[in-house]
Amino acid sequence: MNKKGLAILMRTRMRPNNDLTKLSLSPLPNRMQSNPQESSGRVMEHSSDDAVKRLDFSGNAERDFDIVRGWMHSAISMKEMEGLDAVLNDFSKGYFSLSLDNRRKLLRLLAKEYDFNRTQVRALMKQYLGLELPSGDNAQSAGQQDDTPLSAFYHLERNLRHALKPTYEVLFERLNTHPGGLGFLSILRADILSILEEENTASLRALDTYLKEKLSMWLSPAVLELHQITWDDPASLLEKIVAYEAVHPISNLIDLKRRLGVGRRCFGYLHPAIPGEPLIFIEVALLKNVAQTVQEVLWDDPPIPESEATCALFYSISSTKPGLSGINLGKFLIKRVITLVKRDMPFISTFATLSPIPGFMQWLLSKLASQSNLDEVEVATRTPGDESVSTFWENILEPEEERLLIESSEDFVTGKNGMEIMFKLLTLSNHEWISSTKLLSALKRPLMRLCARYLVEEKKRGKALDSVANFHLQNGAIIERLNWMADRSVKGLLQSGGIMVNYVYRMEKIEEYAHSYFSTGQIHSSPDILRYVETKKLQDESTE
Repeated sequence: MNKKGLAILMRTRMRPNNDLTKLSLSPLPNRMQSNPQESSGRVMEHSSDDAVKRLDFSGNAERDFDIVRGWMHSAISMKEMEGLDAVLNDFSKGYFSLSLDNRRKLLRLLAKEYDFNRTQVRALMKQYLGLELPSGDNAQSAGQQDDTPLSAFYHLERNLRHALKPTYEVLFERLNTHPGGLGFLSILRADILSILEEENTASLRALDTYLKEKLSMWLSPAVLELHQITWDDPASLLEKIVAYEAVHPISNLIDLKRRLGVGRRCFGYLHPAIPGEPLIFIEVALLKNVAQTVQEVLWDDPPIPESEATCALFYSISSTKPGLSGINLGKFLIKRVITLVKRDMPFISTFATLSPIPGFMQWLLSKLASQSNLDEVEVATRTPGDESVSTFWENILEPEEERLLIESSEDFVTGKNGMEIMFKLLTLSNHEWISSTKLLSALKRPLMRLCARYLVEEKKRGKALDSVANFHLQNGAIIERLNWMADRSVKGLLQSGGIMVNYVYRMEKIEEYAHSYFSTGQIHSSPDILRYVETKKLQDESTE
């Protein structure tokens, strides 16, 4: 093993037993979404040790909290810039030395005590509402020649803008220009997000929103460097790829070299203030055709010569900073990667993904359970001779689908109707249904059709309910194809019954599709996808 391989191996917790079928393409890895605190724990743990060595803490949690609170106050209130860097250093290191409870206590205090002065804002608003706008000829002449009649408005508007800036903005601004401060701010936000998961208070929401807006501005694409990550990069950077690739874990050094070798590409966004650590990275497979299963991407066979490839398949996007959740760096990354690949490999004509559908099974099981419960209530409350059906009742199975399910499931489960049988089959603890040819055949049609309905029709606030679908649709993709039994891993079966989806980015349509989705929520789908949805609609109309 060469020195670089040994360095990566020694400095990264390699996990040789990872399930390599757990392929995902998500804006943010599930591990990070579910527990931002855990994802930032590596940084916090390391920094905490460093802080303890350099700072003289008493070991008394309350006293140490007061010390760090004092540093934070000084970092905000100092008028002279001399000595500010030392105070910011003390604050950031001191923050890591605090217990989790004390960090949360400090962030709550920052949100409440360093907000803007509402008494001052109310007074300024009262003054502003007391002003009278110039009227008639005076207003016209004021707008064309002299703005003196409006000078009082301009003055109060300037004061209002200043008063509406929270005091903690000073801390954020100063940390942003401090060495290592931008990375520290992303960790602060990860901690804020972890608190909000438990207590959704207005002051913390405001703190999070403000910091998110600042980070979005400071991390604009103009200041981000798109870097192709190769085996020739420093071991410290490759270590980050191994450590943060949570959607499709890297099992060993051979796996890492393979992802950076022939037929594969890896690109990451780097920021000058956080050197050697990609904020987000994307992995690309060069293929002859759009892959339908994870096995095609995982190199069961040797890679094809790159000159024979016609498709660039995005098979994993990983964010390394939980504190940047909600900041759509992936949108700009995908567009820039498409442009770069097209420039370097003009023979590539298709840009697509092989993506999970993380919310489908949860939605479907909830739908099946609610219909079953509704049926039980209807039966219990129905009067003799009453054959009416509740307006909330919906048999989501077609007659032929229900018949096949009932016939095929006799050796596995029983139920009073097809929906109850489907629910029981899909919730079997060991997923027995995937081992039965009869059940796979009976379930394929309804699951594929309902999955298409879920992606195309199920929405939240006018946008796709599925988080991964929403990510790609807002970036200008089209839902191209559903793939049956594309991911047979436990995770794939639990998320989507093994179904995966190809989203396709058509270069000439990206901006048009992104705009229509953003403005009207229109979801662009291929004829094959729409056929699943429209068939059911036509059948429903024929029975009315």
